[in-house]
Amino acid sequence: MTAQPHFDPDFAASPPRAHWFFRYKLYHIPFWIVYHYIWWVVALGNPVKVVEALFTTSVIKFLFYVIWQALAVYFNLYFLIPRFLEKGRYVQFLTFLLLTILATAAMIVPGYYIGAWAAGKTLEEFFGPGNYEFFHMMLGGPLSSTVAATTFAMSIKLAKNWLQTQQRQQILEKEKLETELNFLKYQFNPHFLFNSINSIFFLIHKNPDMASASLAKFSELLRHQLYECNDHQIPLVKEIAYLENFIELEKLRQSDNLDVVFKVEEHFGEQPGIAPFVLMTFMENAFKHVSRHHDQPNWIRGDLRLDNANLVFNLINTVSEEQNAEVVNYGGIGLKNVRRRLDLIYPGKYELDIRRDADRFVVHFEAELEKLESTEISPMSLNHAG
Repeated sequence: MTAQPHFDPDFAASPPRAHWFFRYKLYHIPFWIVYHYIWWVVALGNPVKVVEALFTTSVIKFLFYVIWQALAVYFNLYFLIPRFLEKGRYVQFLTFLLLTILATAAMIVPGYYIGAWAAGKTLEEFFGPGNYEFFHMMLGGPLSSTVAATTFAMSIKLAKNWLQTQQRQQILEKEKLETELNFLKYQFNPHFLFNSINSIFFLIHKNPDMASASLAKFSELLRHQLYECNDHQIPLVKEIAYLENFIELEKLRQSDNLDVVFKVEEHFGEQPGIAPFVLMTFMENAFKHVSRHHDQPNWIRGDLRLDNANLVFNLINTVSEEQNAEVVNYGGIGLKNVRRRLDLIYPGKYELDIRRDADRFVVHFEAELEKLESTEISPMSLNHAG
């Protein structure tokens, strides 16, 4: 029997390794060569002369600049900055940085001597007339060049750290926002589920046929919660269908003394999206706090329409005097949550007016909806639709 090859899922799932040139950061070498070449072009004013000098013993001086300044920069970036600057030890950082710059400038000077010696000439013959005393040379080109290289590298490093910090902050804020939205949304769901179960339990004893119809409606509602509301935005038609199923379920268990009318504009044009359970919160609150008069009409009136991209939702229900305090508090958790969710989802793009008149509770909600992208509809939602 032929042995089957062993499949390691962890190995298969691991990302491809970076090219060795980038893995070992060897691109730093050409970076420093190009950087110093540009520096010498600026200093001499002639790129051709710089190239010609690199094919003479002057390349020794060039390499002294490249190697020692690179070492000084990495020492600063990976030791001084993490150990002192990032910990707020500014005096120590500046002291050690100054000593590093001076030491680096001093280590570059021998490159001049070695380059001239390799050419068999004196410093004056090789580099031209000038003051070639050691400290005078150190405080000239080597010092200014080292300060420039260190400053340039620090600017890149600090800018990179700042960008990474900003990116991490944005990711954390996004995760925090998504967590808060999920918490607010699912804080509401169990509350509604318990209400629906209580409704069906009530109908089982009152009217078995109504209980069967209620169970069918509850099945539709539960499917919506499990499969169709997992996205940040769902099709508005699904939210409307959810509302209508909920209304039918509530009408089955309510007394005949409650009159419910909910009108919906049927033609929406392009498919708009809406955050799940926003409208549902208002409707549940209306049924929860509608009046229970025996000698007066009890009713709920609602309408929903879409003016271009602007959703307009109105809901009014009668209330009694004993319900006044509870209704003014917006029905507990539900409407407080929906206000918070609206602030997060539609910042500056919605209007919510909730008030109590003499004998009725009024909700007026408007929101600027956006066209729902096809990618926002989850596959699970499509598989369970219809």
